[in-house]
Parts: sequence; C-alpha cells; structure tokens
Amino acid sequence: MTSFDSSPTLTAWRALLALAVVFVMLAITGWTALHHQRDDDVSLTEAFAAWQHGRIDGRQLPDPQGSPRQVSRFFDGLSGGQRSRLVHRYPQVVGNLNGAPVALRYAANRRALDRARTAEEKRVHDSRLSLAGRQDADRRAHRFAALLRGDRKVLAFDPDGGGRVAEVFGDLERAERVSVVVPGVDTNILNFERTYLRYSSPVGMATSLYDAERAAAPGRRLAVIAWADYTAPVGLGMDAMVGTPAQAGARRLVALTEALPGASSVPVMLFCHSYGSVVCGLAARKLPERVTDIAVSGSPGMRADSAAGLGARARVWAMRDADDWIQDVPYLEVGGLGHGADPVSPEFGARVLSAADSVGHTGYFVPGTESIGNFARIGVGAYTGLSCASGETCRDGIDDNGPGAHRSV
Repeated sequence: MTSFDSSPTLTAWRALLALAVVFVMLAITGWTALHHQRDDDVSLTEAFAAWQHGRIDGRQLPDPQGSPRQVSRFFDGLSGGQRSRLVHRYPQVVGNLNGAPVALRYAANRRALDRARTAEEKRVHDSRLSLAGRQDADRRAHRFAALLRGDRKVLAFDPDGGGRVAEVFGDLERAERVSVVVPGVDTNILNFERTYLRYSSPVGMATSLYDAERAAAPGRRLAVIAWADYTAPVGLGMDAMVGTPAQAGARRLVALTEALPGASSVPVMLFCHSYGSVVCGLAARKLPERVTDIAVSGSPGMRADSAAGLGARARVWAMRDADDWIQDVPYLEVGGLGHGADPVSPEFGARVLSAADSVGHTGYFVPGTESIGNFARIGVGAYTGLSCASGETCRDGIDDNGPGAHRSV
C-alpha cells in the first residue's frame, strides 16, 4: 500500500511550495542574485599559466592541481633561497598551493595582499571610475590593509570578484586538533571580518571558537581556520537555492582537508553554518578519514535525505535554535531546487545538539552560548560533556578516548 507521504499529489504540492518560496525570494531580492558565478579558478588562471611555464634553477615546477603530497615533496627539495624566489615571483600561486609549506603560504599571501592593496589604492584615485567604483576600491584597500596588520596568518587569498580568503588562528603546523569554520551566503572579502554583528562573520566565528576551545582544553595545541575560500551565493536568490556554488566549494574544501599539515592522527573538525552546511554535505563522501566530525548549524539541508546518505565516515552533528528563520524554508529538493531533508529532524539521523540560548540565524558562534560551548567540546574531543537537544541521545556510543581527545572540559 502506498503511503500518503509518497503520493504524487503531495509531491506535486511540495514542488509547488518550493517554487513559490524561490519566486518570493527572487522578488524580494529584485532578481539580483540571478547571475552566473565566475568559474572557480578563473582568478588564478594567468598566475597558474605563468607557473606552469616557469622553472627554478632548471627544475620544472609542480602541477598546481597535483596532489598535496607531490607538491610537498617538491618544496622539501628546495633551499630556503629557492623558496623565497618562488614567493617573490609567484605569490598568488604559492599562497594558494595545497601542499606548500604553511609558513611559505603565509609569506606569499602577505606579498599578494600588499600588491592587491597597492592596486586598489591606485583605483581609489582613478578618475575614469565611477564614484561607486572608487568607493568599492577604498573598501577593498582597507580590507587588504587590515589583513596585513600584525602577524595575521592568511592561508589563502584571491582578490578576484568578491574575493576569497582563509585565515588561521593558532599554530596550524603543530596543532593536535584542527577546526575549520565554513560560512554561508554573502561571504566575501569585504565582510570576512565585521565590527557590527561580529560573530556572523568568518573571522568572528573562528575567533570565538578558538577562544572557547582554548578555555575548554588549556595548554592543548589547537588551530581554527576561518575558511571563506569558496565563491558563496549572493543573497537569498536562485544561487542560494541550487547546489552549483556548493559543489565548487566542496571540491575546494576536500582539497584543503587533504593538504592540512600533520599526520592522519591529527583530527579535523568542520563547523558549517547555513549554506556552508550544503558545502560540507556535498564534500562529506570525499573527505579524508582524519575529518572526524561535521557539525552544522542553521542548515537549509545537506543535499542528502539522511546522515547515512552523506556517505561520510565522520560523525554528523546538527543544531538549530528556536527562532532561526531557516526552519521555515521547505526541506526538500525538487529539480535541483532546495537542499534536501532537515538535518535536525529525527528521520535525518544526525546527533542533535542543544542551541537553547542562541538567538536568530547568526547567533550560534556568540561567546557564552550553549551552541559555541558544544562546538568547542567537539573541537577538543570532549564528547561526554556535550549538551544534547533532548536527553542523552547525541552522545550515544562516544567517549573522550579517540585520537587527540581531551578528557575533561
């Protein structure tokens, strides 16, 4: 007997509801989000082309799309002077090259940021540009200058378009556990860091998590990455309702996790907010074994019907606070629109964490909240201290004795 839930009539109504939501969103945003995203690697094409035709003392440079292990072996065979010359000649490539030494990537990205800042400062005074163009150049110049202050550790940087960037907090090369924050829509170089609504920005999320992890496990060597190194959708339009931007982001996220320093015994945890959870869901099946946990908050869906359907070897966690507007989005996928089942629903099968005192869609990383406390416990491996959404079920079968785990919080 066919159940009512699977009837053609109900499926049709769900499809119409999803389409109605899309058209309402498009009407609200004035169709401005209906645009073609740039190809994921267009911004690096010229730099990569120059790199692929380059040499260092007669030696061919490694394929920038090759495995991180091959790239790492190449750099292991270079002298300090040769490495410095590559940073000077090809800062944009070295700064984004998975497998290159982390310290070298930091140095290369400082050089690339300095070049980009200089270019934007020239544009500020370019009379050929409109007032809006000069104002945009001024904002970008200030953002690049901010990323150059002090000893900030920029792991990836591409100024093209809206811009992509990733920043490290802590000692990534010596870390015993590594957390990666994956943000959602409207993430770009200009809002990578904010003063107002600080903890809705990638830097605010990552610094809050880093501080909470250090408080949870004093003395441990920890690192957190604010990872805005993918082209996120703009606004709540069509791009946010489909998986194309997330697919490109997922490829970049997998490449990052494969290239992180440290042995496979160093666990990596992903903390994915909003549309970032779509990225993590699409990446899940291809993530290396060292990714032990995927924690999503305010998720519109993960492009799967269940946690098991993600094909992940990692544990899957989910949370949503009571007044997050994302709960009103239809949790289904029809004709490529929508992102599938609700990750906090019992049917999905994720481990559901409490976010009892979080407020709104961007409140999960605010210091002092139960949600950031739960994230920090996952980050340091203190699973038995987690606060579940209901009862003890989210902690079933988990103790604090895994690789890199911490016994108490």
